[in-house]
Amino acid sequence: MNQPVSAVAGIGPRNEEVLATMGIYTVGDLLTYFPFRYENHEIQPLSEAEHQQRVTVQGTIHSMPELKFFKGKKSRLTIRILADGLLVKVVFFNQPYMKKQLILNDTVIISGTFDRHRLQITGAIVKPVEKIERGGLEPVYSIKGDLKQHQFRRFVEQVTDGFIHDIEEVLPESLMSRYQLMERKQAVYYLHFPKDEQAFNQARRRMAYEELLLFQLKMQWFRKNERQAGDGQSKSWDAEAVNAFIKRLPFELTTAQEQVLSDILSDLSSIERMNRLLQGDVGSGKTVVAAIAFYANFLAGFQGALMVPTEILAEQHAASLRELFAELKVNIAHLSGSSKVKEKREVLEMLASGEVDLIIGTHALIQEGVNFSNLGLVITDEQHRFGVAQRRTLKQKGLRPDVLFMTATPIPRTLAISAFGDMDVSTIDQLPAGRKPIKTHWGKRNMLQRVLAFVDKEIEKGHQVYVITPLIEESEALEVQNAIELHRTLTEALPHRRCGLMHGRLQHQEKEQAMADFQSNAIQLLVSTTVVEVGVNVPNATVMVIYDADRFGLAQLHQLRGRVGRGADQSHCILLADPKTEVGKERMSIMTETTDGFELSQRDLEMRGPGEFFGVRQSGMPKFKVADLLEDYRILETARNDAAKIIQSGALFEHDSYRSLLMMLESDIAFQEEKVD
Repeated sequence: MNQPVSAVAGIGPRNEEVLATMGIYTVGDLLTYFPFRYENHEIQPLSEAEHQQRVTVQGTIHSMPELKFFKGKKSRLTIRILADGLLVKVVFFNQPYMKKQLILNDTVIISGTFDRHRLQITGAIVKPVEKIERGGLEPVYSIKGDLKQHQFRRFVEQVTDGFIHDIEEVLPESLMSRYQLMERKQAVYYLHFPKDEQAFNQARRRMAYEELLLFQLKMQWFRKNERQAGDGQSKSWDAEAVNAFIKRLPFELTTAQEQVLSDILSDLSSIERMNRLLQGDVGSGKTVVAAIAFYANFLAGFQGALMVPTEILAEQHAASLRELFAELKVNIAHLSGSSKVKEKREVLEMLASGEVDLIIGTHALIQEGVNFSNLGLVITDEQHRFGVAQRRTLKQKGLRPDVLFMTATPIPRTLAISAFGDMDVSTIDQLPAGRKPIKTHWGKRNMLQRVLAFVDKEIEKGHQVYVITPLIEESEALEVQNAIELHRTLTEALPHRRCGLMHGRLQHQEKEQAMADFQSNAIQLLVSTTVVEVGVNVPNATVMVIYDADRFGLAQLHQLRGRVGRGADQSHCILLADPKTEVGKERMSIMTETTDGFELSQRDLEMRGPGEFFGVRQSGMPKFKVADLLEDYRILETARNDAAKIIQSGALFEHDSYRSLLMMLESDIAFQEEKVD
């Protein structure tokens, strides 16, 4: 299995290079490089075929091919075949080379779209009868470079014929018999060359379970390591002081906040290290829960750190936490990339000496030279925006501190199990009392004047407005509105209103000033890119206008919508878009139907797929060869339960029946790391 692919006949240095770009280096890699779809070449009678159905028929070429050329290089090639007693016309567009391959009286297999009214097959593929050898389903692979499908299929045929019997079973007999799983070598073969649909389904089920079990074994192993008894720092604090702090809050905690807080405080007092994900919809009150956790951690004599993705958010969190702790002796510091040298040096000295109790910052917190005296609790906000390595570095700044990850992107259960299977998950699924649902409207871009009239009325009431656009400057490649041009347009259209501009290319001080002006109501209308997406809190803002809204995903639209609706007044989100695709139209419809972030996240997952939900680069989401997190949700649940039992019982390391599975895991670099990266 570990022989180089050059051991396969026909794979020379050039093909070896192309295969390497596809992640195929060994015979084993080639055997487990599975098709992404199949062409159905199962021959069927035309009498049973429906109009406009894709068909595969066997027939005899009954006429000489006729080739006609049109403007440019476009062409149409026509023949007639005798199939099932019918004379059927077959049309090939832009395939003039087929003329030499179509010989009168030859018997061929034809695949294409059947027009029952015209007795015509269009967009056809021709195969000589002897080529349909391994059943009616023909594999189609994702290939690169100048490799052709027929070449790659030949390589796969050779490697299966020569090496399929060398494939060893990795699953123990107990699991094989419990789920009546196909043998591994048989499953690999049938994924390449399924003899029928039943064989393919059984092969796919077996390999999907294997992939998901391997991944969940890694996750459960890391989970166990994170929770080794005595590995954390048991903290004790004055419970009455924490309760008094909660009572002084200007609002009552929701039932969901109380439950989540109970989970977190229980973790802090445990000798096992906390590794928890806190997810809650936009505006559900995660920050105040974090503040209470930090206060308990402070009373126990430990330092806390809050890491956020942007400087604007860091500044806002620092301001809101200073306000919450105003009457208490909690020394709060703020650190970001733009902090002045002298200020940064002073903060670092106080942090190392223990004078700073709580520090809030961006990724500057994980840089070299940032040292803590006694770090006890790390909270990462909008955690999916940080890579695994960044999160790990912050964890390592203290002596095994408790760790809480927070996200305002509600994560569907399927992804929570897979991407965050090594964490405990707590959810705030309630909005604070008194919050009114945001009314969402979808309009076309030519309705801007009507929207501006509405915006002007809202500003007249003393409210403020966000206008979001996807681009900073005009793009030749994209027909979308840009922030600079839109700011100019709105300034001219509403000369009696103060209109501000914010985007990622502004200097830090300029962005800071624009946001400060908006928060103080010196600016009534803020034109911005998605730099305001996360965490910014302006309760007086009641309107969110999103230009070219179809260019954003559902999760991002929901995040943007969550910038309004933070006060007692009715808020509105207006989506301006002229979607050219069905997906774009569906997004707009979904946004107007629900404000439930969890429902939106599930729909977003279904539309975009798991890899794109977070952005593959940062998320640590696995790329499976066979398994699909949506389609195979029940298999994922089963694999997770099995993996938990195997790890907890120690069977993976102690029983001979698990030896092959363990060897496969140990060969995976990720298994040797602290966490899947």
